[in-house]
Amino acid sequence: MPEEGTPRLWRLWIDTGGTFTDCLAESPQGERWRAKVLSSSALRATVVAAEGARRVRLAPFSRTLPDDFLRGFELRWLGAEGGARVRRHAAASGWLDLDGDLPAPPGDLIGAASAVELSSDEEAPLLAARWVTGTPRDEPLPAMNLRLATTRGTNALLERRGARTAFFVTVGFTDLLTIGDQQRPELFALEVRKAEPLYETAVAVSARCSAAGEILVPLDEEQVRRDVAVLIAAGFESAAVALLHSDRFPDGEDRVAELLRKAGLRHVSASADLTPRIGWLRRAETAVVDAYLAPVIDDYLDRVAQALGAASRLEVMTSAGGLVPRRDYRPKDSLLSGPAGGVVGALRSGRLAGFERIISFDMGGTSTDVARCDGELEYRFEQRVGEARLAAPALAIETVAAGGGSICRFDGVALVVGPESAGARPGPACYGAGGPLTVTDVNLLLGRLDPDRFGIPVDPAAARQACDRLLSEVAAGLGSTPSEDDLLLGLLAIADERMAEAIRRISVRLGSDPADFALVAFGGAGGQHACSVAGLLGISRVVMPRDAGLLSALGLEAARIERFASRQLLARLDECGANLPAFFDELTAEARQAVVAASSAAAEGALEAGDVEIRQRVATLRFAGQESTLAVPFAGTGELLANAFLAAYRGRYGYHPENRPLEVVELRVIASQPPATGRGPGQRQVAIADGNPVGRRSALFGEAGAGRWLESPVWERRALAGEHVISGPALVVEEHSTTVVAVGWSCRADASGALILSREEG
Repeated sequence: MPEEGTPRLWRLWIDTGGTFTDCLAESPQGERWRAKVLSSSALRATVVAAEGARRVRLAPFSRTLPDDFLRGFELRWLGAEGGARVRRHAAASGWLDLDGDLPAPPGDLIGAASAVELSSDEEAPLLAARWVTGTPRDEPLPAMNLRLATTRGTNALLERRGARTAFFVTVGFTDLLTIGDQQRPELFALEVRKAEPLYETAVAVSARCSAAGEILVPLDEEQVRRDVAVLIAAGFESAAVALLHSDRFPDGEDRVAELLRKAGLRHVSASADLTPRIGWLRRAETAVVDAYLAPVIDDYLDRVAQALGAASRLEVMTSAGGLVPRRDYRPKDSLLSGPAGGVVGALRSGRLAGFERIISFDMGGTSTDVARCDGELEYRFEQRVGEARLAAPALAIETVAAGGGSICRFDGVALVVGPESAGARPGPACYGAGGPLTVTDVNLLLGRLDPDRFGIPVDPAAARQACDRLLSEVAAGLGSTPSEDDLLLGLLAIADERMAEAIRRISVRLGSDPADFALVAFGGAGGQHACSVAGLLGISRVVMPRDAGLLSALGLEAARIERFASRQLLARLDECGANLPAFFDELTAEARQAVVAASSAAAEGALEAGDVEIRQRVATLRFAGQESTLAVPFAGTGELLANAFLAAYRGRYGYHPENRPLEVVELRVIASQPPATGRGPGQRQVAIADGNPVGRRSALFGEAGAGRWLESPVWERRALAGEHVISGPALVVEEHSTTVVAVGWSCRADASGALILSREEG
């Protein structure tokens, strides 16, 4: 732990999503700051005056900035390509002097004449850090402890923007990943189109050992050296290595990886080093994903770390919801980094509001992520992201491409919402940059968003024009034109049903009734859809945490360094049951030591082994002859473990086979640093008092064909006291999100500052 008298540093928690980058910060003096910037490293603003082509005045920002904060940014009109650099920035007055003529605003974009974008050439987390600390671009950032979550690896994987990668594999098996496991992604598709592998070339390695470790073919090191020399000359920088039986006998694989590194390859991923478990195919897929993403992730994190300086510390969120020092971070652990922060924050917020069983509902700009927490975080150890599969620990998160930026369109037969997103650029139509109609535009036109309280400039006229275009397309395709109200409500219903179905996949399909859980809704758009999604699932309680629009960043504050230790057994329970306590003791010691080692580079300082918390000790079992497994907590004896497995099996499937032996597949221990003491996320009490609505808006509620425009009061969230209950329809607004209290729902603020929405009887 830090020594007494150590100067306090800035503490920042930043989550970079597909559209927005969210930041929470605490200054050395204990002040809290918030920021939300575009993930394209840009700010949006409004020009209110101009003097010629080289001097413009911006509307005031939400916080006071120092002079010349924007110096070096590029200013351009939304929807335009060209811009001019900011030479001088007078923060108090808002005047900007430019180093060249600003091109005239495009005349064909409704509402774009006054909306501008200010782009930085730094990564989005650095822009957010400068915003909250008030540090101009040409000055060094103050020393800080930064925790970061990012979708950089996910986006690179989905868009296939990784590195040129070579795949080194046992001779005779160069088509291992091309053949795969022969599963058909679409069972009834007449023409199956398999995804191209991520690697560019496969290299046969002349080496072979038996399943018992006997060397059948010795490694031809000279051939490996010749092969890698050809690859480096061709411009390759990454390689994955996966040799047969390396999960038990990794020496040959380790030697190949060593030869590749010595030859000059920047990134080498060895399968047994990443996931030492049975399953050659999955090990190989994991190694390829890790190598493919390594330059993307490493270069990104290096740019962030270099800008922070040597006095700062950088920790990164893993897909499993834990923290890893920059030096230990692996690309394979990055694919659910951002969503994991949201789940950690949701579980903490649910507990503070009095709910142990929660479903997290994170609706952002690009996608919606949902997860079920029955008192504890739930993990997966194999996952699919896009067309890639890998074996790596991750929170059990289900993602659907439905977010505020999801594009609403007509495919010639029916209305469709997503999976394509407008992203940060051009963004929804209402952003004024020529974007398409999106879910955000739908909510704006339905009166469920207040354009004066949106955080960035929005233009309802641009959204309406996009809606009119869609109405024309529907009319041309169907021969009849629906009313605008029915079209908007129909699009909203499609988006809500897609998100509700994602929740059913993590609850109903796994034997749980979502009605037994509270829905913790967050993300920039979560509050707009929480009541309707909950209604589709029979959920009667919704929790909207404080800072709901930034909860993934808040989850980084609640996250801890954690490590997994595992052992693969593949033995019958009646044969190995007596040894399980000793095995778990060994794994516990291994996990403790891993946390202690990682803590030496953490902001909070090194831990002692006795400080480490053992969060889970689980065994993965199955009936002999089956492939599917269930993980259950280890209660101390083999008999108790068997009873727990049978109970879990009945809960999942409604029955269990009789007189069938059980097999222990794997043992696993999860250890972490203890939870932070003192003020944690959501625990800070805020002075709030009874107040009155700050305005009223007409909003459309109901279903297509039966919608009604209702006058809805608009409340400032900070004006709601604990005893003050409001009934829907109503809007509750705060800096980075809006909560829609639907008809038939009520809302109150609890002691933690969360809004509790309850479905009213009848």
